[in-house]
Amino acid sequence: MLEDGDGILVQRCREGDRRAFEALVVRYEKPVFNAALRMLRNPDDARDVSQTVFLKVYEHLADYDPTYRFYSWIYRIAVNESINTLSRRRRHEPIVGDEVDVSIGPEGNVHGQQVGRGIERALMTLKPDFRSVIVLRHFLECSYQDMAEILSLPEKTVKSRLFAARQLLAEALRRDGVA
Repeated sequence: MLEDGDGILVQRCREGDRRAFEALVVRYEKPVFNAALRMLRNPDDARDVSQTVFLKVYEHLADYDPTYRFYSWIYRIAVNESINTLSRRRRHEPIVGDEVDVSIGPEGNVHGQQVGRGIERALMTLKPDFRSVIVLRHFLECSYQDMAEILSLPEKTVKSRLFAARQLLAEALRRDGVA
């Protein structure tokens, strides 16, 4: 069933096939979690957002318009839920559980960790609208067209927002002495 396209799985879900929904969850649980984690920097919050996303997907599957890509629809829900979570909380906690690449040696490892933490701190200083375009483009590797679809914005707006977000991020990195 994992080989089936999203459209087929959605249709089967609409017909009451629970296994089809499970296949969608398996297909999208990691990308949804990663999107939420990049937005929130907190694994527990990201897991909560992921659960909420899949509940909303299940509840609103009848509202899904198959003329759009399913992953754009689910990412949009994930980004919105992440932004809602950010607006409900004020504190920021560091990401835990980062895997360390020992092949670059201890000095390179420490430098890489410092740069990574600096980028995380700088990313969290951005407003959610700017953070979301950075996450979608650079962490989830979405195309401009996909980003426009996910964010329900014109592609030109996505490009200009991404340009502004990159400048703000670079400024924050310079301020912190990372760049």
